[in-house]
Amino acid sequence: MSTDAPRRGPTGPTGPAGPAAGALLLCRAEPDSVAPTAHLLREPMLLIRAGDTWSALVPEGTPWRQAGEPVDRVLTGWATALAVGAPWPVLALWWDADRAGYTLVSGFRRPVAYVWLTNGTPAGEDEAMRTFAARLGLDPVLDVQTLDHLTKPDPDADARARLRGLLAVLAHAGVTLPAGLTPGTPADGLRETARARPDARTIAWPPRREPVRPEPAPAHSSPPTPTPFSPWLPWSGTPRSRALALAQVVAGLPLTLWGLRRHSRGWAAAGALLLAHGALGLSYELIRPRD
Repeated sequence: MSTDAPRRGPTGPTGPAGPAAGALLLCRAEPDSVAPTAHLLREPMLLIRAGDTWSALVPEGTPWRQAGEPVDRVLTGWATALAVGAPWPVLALWWDADRAGYTLVSGFRRPVAYVWLTNGTPAGEDEAMRTFAARLGLDPVLDVQTLDHLTKPDPDADARARLRGLLAVLAHAGVTLPAGLTPGTPADGLRETARARPDARTIAWPPRREPVRPEPAPAHSSPPTPTPFSPWLPWSGTPRSRALALAQVVAGLPLTLWGLRRHSRGWAAAGALLLAHGALGLSYELIRPRD
């Protein structure tokens, strides 16, 4: 089900989405891997660990309140920007005065999204849940049964409870959110909770640069251990990295123009991030030609 159409909740002192709006971005990667990509969103974020192999980004700003853009559209743009520029999936969780839902983005594949109305009424397609489970490698029987239950009417479960049920299933995939980062918490509360974490780091644009202190190399240093993502990184110099860089440039330009025409900061950021990643990979090829 598409979530592109603007839907505005009651207008209040904080803007169209009301005081209950909030959002989280969950990345299936270590914080050290997420930080370089998150910098290119050009939005202030707080980055914390959300499990052994997961990280969480908490937006410090609230762009859906400033410009009237729905929170789901902003978060989908951000998630797309993060996922297409990295080899790990990104899950956006969001809620406002009228609805709550998620968007899962993985590479260049079509995003998977589901929405519930505030009272918990399902407003998505059942197939989305099964695709969601398959892309995250969840249990095809037990986890899918639990997810299917979230698509059925339940008078005792509102939209926030539906998202909490989703997070309970994601715990099987290693997601562990700190207390206080729960669906339904207003954006201000999410920021304060994330900021109080000892591992929290601020993601800003331009990136903050720490002074470089040269250290003597160890006598018997070994090259870094390759990871499954290594062939895709810009500095790897492999055919995969060159193909990915070119694809990012080709996809990034029209996406940026489309976002600017629609006045969508999220989609414009997604296109700009694609262009930046692609240009980085291609420029590396020029600076460091192949042997």
